[in-house]
Amino acid sequence: MRYLLDTHIYFWYRSSPQRLSPALLDVLTDRSQEILISVATPWELAIKTGSGKLDAAQLLVDFEMRETAAGFIIAEVRTAQAVRSGLLPPHHRDPFDRLLVAQALDLRIPIISSDPVLDLYGVKRIWD
Repeated sequence: MRYLLDTHIYFWYRSSPQRLSPALLDVLTDRSQEILISVATPWELAIKTGSGKLDAAQLLVDFEMRETAAGFIIAEVRTAQAVRSGLLPPHHRDPFDRLLVAQALDLRIPIISSDPVLDLYGVKRIWD
């Protein structure tokens, strides 16, 4: 199965995995699953780290090399996904979340997220 990670799930997985259920940790560590990390994730982490809202500096060092070596797939943003994110209904004001929703919808894959607002977009959300 393929999944897209919401940024907060990625951050929790790397910084405080106890916040995730054992079942979700099993999915994230199962090499038979295709876990995608959007290129928007390190971008969002960098912006929040640069503004002082988050301390993710260590996670940003060699991000792509580390995560691909761990078996994750980096999902590039397609132009159509960027456009779609801007045209989505304004249920969510966070542009990063909107972009992740657009990617999940375009790729027809579920997103792993604790954010119930994403359900309003009709994306399949995994959280447990």
